[in-house]
Amino acid sequence: MKKRILVVDDDNMNLTRTRIILGKDYDVLLADSGMEALVKLKNEKADMVLLDIDMPGMNGIETFERMKEFAADIPVIFLTASGLEEDVHNAIKLGAANYLKKPYHPQELLKRVAQEFEKV
Repeated sequence: MKKRILVVDDDNMNLTRTRIILGKDYDVLLADSGMEALVKLKNEKADMVLLDIDMPGMNGIETFERMKEFAADIPVIFLTASGLEEDVHNAIKLGAANYLKKPYHPQELLKRVAQEFEKV
């Protein structure tokens, strides 16, 4: 059975692109907000979360903190277009598995995801 990845991003183009990249190897769920991601995580199984940091409403860091209340064992890779090192350091400090700067190369995304699944 394929591993399932929840991709969370407020940009539909990023969601579509990520689903295309990962869809051959993984079962991909999509959420366009932190709130939708939390609902999906409560109702569906996910083996990993790819989480955008900069989103309106509930940003990725807030989503991650709330997610840890009931899904702390799911590895999270943050996706960020932000050039702010502080965002990345905060994410890692909170327990994120890894991060990837947008725009990313498809091969780099596949490599990071595979590396995280190898750790489990």
